[in-house]
Amino acid sequence: MKRLSSKQVTLLVLLVLIALAPLFFPSSYYLRIGSLVFVNSLSVISIVILTGYVGQISLGHAGFIGIGAYACALAPVHFNVSVLTASVLGAVVSGVVAWVVGRPILRLRGYYLSVATLGFGMLIFMVLNNEAWLTGGPDGMVVADPGIRALLKSWGISLSNAEFWYAFNGFFLLIGVWMALNLKHSATGRALHALHGSEIAARTVGIDVARFKLRGFVISAVYASVAGSLLAMQNRFVTPDVAGFMHSVEIVTMAVLGGAASVVGAVLGATLLTALPQILTFLQEYEQIVLGLIMMLVMIFLRGGVLPSLVRMVRGRG
Repeated sequence: MKRLSSKQVTLLVLLVLIALAPLFFPSSYYLRIGSLVFVNSLSVISIVILTGYVGQISLGHAGFIGIGAYACALAPVHFNVSVLTASVLGAVVSGVVAWVVGRPILRLRGYYLSVATLGFGMLIFMVLNNEAWLTGGPDGMVVADPGIRALLKSWGISLSNAEFWYAFNGFFLLIGVWMALNLKHSATGRALHALHGSEIAARTVGIDVARFKLRGFVISAVYASVAGSLLAMQNRFVTPDVAGFMHSVEIVTMAVLGGAASVVGAVLGATLLTALPQILTFLQEYEQIVLGLIMMLVMIFLRGGVLPSLVRMVRGRG
């Protein structure tokens, strides 16, 4: 019998967890939490590709999430296209913007690059927040129903709203994880990892450093845009906060918490920071304190992120 590869095992385990988790949910509310975990996981994978693979840091990646989200609100109104088509347009626009913006800013390093990406994210947020004639300003915009649930119902598949988005976002997470793992083991992925290790060494062996850094930046932007589109379609409403600085910080924190170089760690980090606030609600006003304390302890004792650190501990004992 042919042995499954690590990638196939990862996808199979993730599929089983997504399928079986609802059996343990006490109410449909947790289906919505699960669907948010899936969307956040895609956002965090975008950071893993940029930071874990390429070795570049972005504090403005929520800007691409905002582009994807607002594409679903604006394109159906102004271009008379479906919401799903709008999400594809948003991904294309995000990729093009990342290519244009990435060419100059990826020449920077360290905190200079962080500040440059922060400025990009702030610019997107300001446009979405101030151009009320187009984006609705701080009040946000309504997003049209993509119509997929109604289509499934016509085929005899009847799902509640929470069930549908749990399955829909879970499907896209599986696709996103599969593509990220394929990228990791591809020639492009090996080149990106070489950049992470040493740009000088990568250039010595013939890797076009600027081209591959830009390629990684564009791929991560497309991931973020798709996550923004899924979030907008699920909520049926979008506000400029989706592109805000705190959203960028949140997804970077999830990446660091789970393991900035691990795709599976991205899912774990997104799960922890999305689910923990719900679990800690019984603490009431102490919720944020305990959450902050947990994150501090993880960063002190599991510096490489939860998943990579646990794997190293298990292998060390083995």
